[in-house]
Amino acid sequence: MPFVRIDWFPGRTLEQKREMIAVLTPEIARIAKCKPQTINFIFTDVSREDWGRNGSLFCDEYEYENDTEDA
Repeated sequence: MPFVRIDWFPGRTLEQKREMIAVLTPEIARIAKCKPQTINFIFTDVSREDWGRNGSLFCDEYEYENDTEDA
């Protein structure tokens, strides 16, 4: 029973989450050789104040990376 956890910055829509699950589920089932109904997802919105990279918090060092515009 696979569990897929997706941590990302806030701002994704319900429709984006639905699409993510719909697209990933068949491929995970194929690769893991499991039934799609056994795959679980959890989405976690993590603020820029709670996410760091390369020794700095995103809120201190990085401009906002709006993944939704680049998708």
